[in-house]
Formats: sequence, C-alpha cells, structure tokens
Amino acid sequence: MTLSSFLTNLVLPLNLCIALLVIAALFFIVRWRKTAFFIATTALAWAIFWSLPASSLWAGGHLEQLYPYSRASNMPTAQAIVVLGGSTANNRQNWFEEYNSETTRSRVDTAATLYKAKRAPLVIVSGTALDGSVSEAQIMANALAQHDVPADAVIQESRSFTTYENAIYTAEKLKQLQINEVLLVTSALHMPRAMAVFRKQGISAIAAPSAPQIVVPEEPGFSFWQPNARALTASRSIIKEYVGLLVYWLRGWV
Repeated sequence: MTLSSFLTNLVLPLNLCIALLVIAALFFIVRWRKTAFFIATTALAWAIFWSLPASSLWAGGHLEQLYPYSRASNMPTAQAIVVLGGSTANNRQNWFEEYNSETTRSRVDTAATLYKAKRAPLVIVSGTALDGSVSEAQIMANALAQHDVPADAVIQESRSFTTYENAIYTAEKLKQLQINEVLLVTSALHMPRAMAVFRKQGISAIAAPSAPQIVVPEEPGFSFWQPNARALTASRSIIKEYVGLLVYWLRGWV
C-alpha cells in the first residue's frame, strides 16, 4: 500500500470515526474521561462534516473550479489528447443524484468529443491493469473505438499505476513522438493534481477536464445541511485528492 493510499484510508470519515471512538473508549476505561469525550466528539464531528452536501460542495467544488470546464469547440488545439484512467463517483453526472447509466459521462467521452472537434489528431490513453489482465489503457482504447475514433489515432501507455506514473510514462511516449503540447483529460476533481504532476515533468499540458460533478442538483427539497449518504460516500474522492496533493508535494512530485 502506498503512503497516499494509507493516509487516505486512515482519514476516511467512517474509518477515522471508528478508530477514534475505539481510542476514546480506551481513555474512558483508564478514567481519562475529558480526553475521551474530546476524542469521541472529534470523531463524530469529522463524520458529520463529510456527510453534509455543503462540505462536498465547498471542499470538492473548490478543486473542480481550479481548472474550469470548457466545451470542446472552445478548447485550443494541441498535438495530442492524453486521457488518464479512473473514474470519480462512477462517472455520475451529479454526485448527489442517483446513478443513471444514461447520463454518465466518462473521461473517454470527453476525449472522444475533443478528437471529433479536431482539437488534436492523436489520443494517448494511460493506465495499467488494476484488476484482471486488461489494462485501463486497453479498456479506454476499446471505448474510443465505440466512439468511432480510429485505432491508428490511439496510443496506449499501460504501465502506470498512479498519477505520478501516468506523467512519467506518458512523458516518455511524448518524447518518442516529438509531441510538445497536449490536452490533458481527467475528472474535474482530479485535474489540479494531474496538471501539477504533468507540468513537473516538463509537459506542456492544457487542462481539458470532464464536466464538474460536485454541483447543486435540481431536485426539489435538496438541502445543503442535511446529512446525505451519497455525500459521505463520495467524500473519499475529495479526501483522496487533498491527501494526494500533500503526499505528492512532500515527495517533490508537484
């Protein structure tokens, strides 16, 4: 397990809440009751904070807006489109709405739209096999084919496990192809970390994020301050990005 993954799992609301409640119970047993009460209160406050839609909209929305979404027709041209593997909230259009396969929009969809808008003549897909034997790069290449993107316009980078490795191995591909400028496609939430690590590798990248997902839904009765199970579940992705940015900064990767 990587340091980033360890820290992310440690501070996940439910994980940290349970861990702190266990510690609080131990302090209570040894009669350090004020300390136990403080730790237990902190644990519950952490879980409640991340269960509120307002918290996701504030913390996650901030990251999504650092590189605002723009329609493909408004994006500049480049030599290639680089697509990073992964998904956020199962590619749901809105974090706070129920999953609907008819409204999902993946990073591949964004890349295909950019390609068809003639923003770049090549698409580089990046990601190794996380489960099974088929890499994310191959899965994305297959999806691009379903969008009628020709196979000879798709290049696969299938060694990278992390965003840092995405940048390292993609940089090698770009150097071989003598490509200097790319459109970088990933989720809006992931874009700040992706842009930072790609630019650290000397890659001239233009942010081309998928549409933001942490937005106020149109459903009537939506409350910013009512605890929401979807917000609590989705908080993992937000926390992962903040922890990832911290770890990458500590390691000198951004």
